[in-house]
Amino acid sequence: MDYKKGKYKVKNIKLADEGRKKIEWAESRMPVMMALRAKYSKTKPLKGYRIAGCLHVTKETAVLCETLVAAGAKVSWSGCNPLSTQDDVAAALAKNGLEIYAWHGQDVKDFYWSIDRTLDMKPNLTLDDGADLIFTVHKKYPKLAKEIIGGTEETTTGVHRLRAMAADGKLLYPVIAVNDAETKWDFDNVYGTGQSSIDGILRATSVLLAGKNFVVAGYGHCGKGCAMRAAGLGANVIVTEVKATAALKATLEGHTVMTMDEAAKIGDIFITATGVKDIITKKHFEKMREGAIVCNTGHYDCEINLNDLEKIKKAKRTVRPNNEEYTLKNGKKIYVLAQGRLVNLAAAEGHPSEVMDMSFANQFMSQLRLAGYDKQGILLEPEVIDIPVTQDQEIAGIKLKTMGYKIDKLSKEQEVYMTDYSSGT
Repeated sequence: MDYKKGKYKVKNIKLADEGRKKIEWAESRMPVMMALRAKYSKTKPLKGYRIAGCLHVTKETAVLCETLVAAGAKVSWSGCNPLSTQDDVAAALAKNGLEIYAWHGQDVKDFYWSIDRTLDMKPNLTLDDGADLIFTVHKKYPKLAKEIIGGTEETTTGVHRLRAMAADGKLLYPVIAVNDAETKWDFDNVYGTGQSSIDGILRATSVLLAGKNFVVAGYGHCGKGCAMRAAGLGANVIVTEVKATAALKATLEGHTVMTMDEAAKIGDIFITATGVKDIITKKHFEKMREGAIVCNTGHYDCEINLNDLEKIKKAKRTVRPNNEEYTLKNGKKIYVLAQGRLVNLAAAEGHPSEVMDMSFANQFMSQLRLAGYDKQGILLEPEVIDIPVTQDQEIAGIKLKTMGYKIDKLSKEQEVYMTDYSSGT
């Protein structure tokens, strides 16, 4: 482990050159972020702002970090999942002067130690994925919250928890729900999660998906993406849900819907995407077929109850990277991928750069938005704030332009017609 107090703690600083190659590849696939970097590196609107970030350390995240720095910010970073950090990327960021505390395979103590270190600089902005940084501020450093202008949150689970905190009157500073931007959850969550989760499953197992019963728990944006990609590879997709409208959508999109109790008996591959704990428990493991594969793509590792599995196992061994074989007392074998953590990040590289281009553009522009309010002397209420429609459309427009596409524009007459409630048949 390489450690410089107040600077970085990474696995191996010598991996920096390999990490830099990955970052350069991501830059070549993230034209929106690079356009924003070119624009704001001149005006430096984030000069004087200290941003503490807690987000998966991938090559795409590195592009975000270095764009924030180019815009004038001082940045301190930690990973938001113990198994998602790419050590070569972390080393590259550290070598380039970014303050970072992140390495693959952290234990819980290391994970929160790293978050604590990002807060040593007393940030006035936060950037989060899963809200662990925000929760740490609230639980351990509530006085620090008084100096924080606002924060941004990347993922569904984090936004849900922050909305609950705000409703309970416990949120201490405003947070922009980046996840809820149309250019985030309709793209990153669907196409990013779908492709990268399948990627993680294939890297960890190398199984054939065609003909398999592929069980998706939760048919939100992430679950829909997984179902779409699995079906595209020839799998028979089964969806489990608690929400009637989501289940109905799944059936009309060609999937079979049933309870997890039923699916457990016939599933070959299971993936959880709910954000809720105990989706797969002891009773489900006991019903599973010989050789069933189980994984999770939700933010936290609580969706698959591995404590239950430990209690009924006879033996356990690692058979491939990120693939643990559990032999049950009844003789059946079940395979758990990535220790029940995010399979797309722990067993693969996370979302493709092209889709993170829009998600991180939302993060970047939301940080600018918070800084802009501060410069105007505007104090926002401690609540969860939506992304403005204009920002969504601006990012989508830039993305289309970089892809070489043009779209139509409404005429003045059409604009008038759209708001003319006196018009009839």
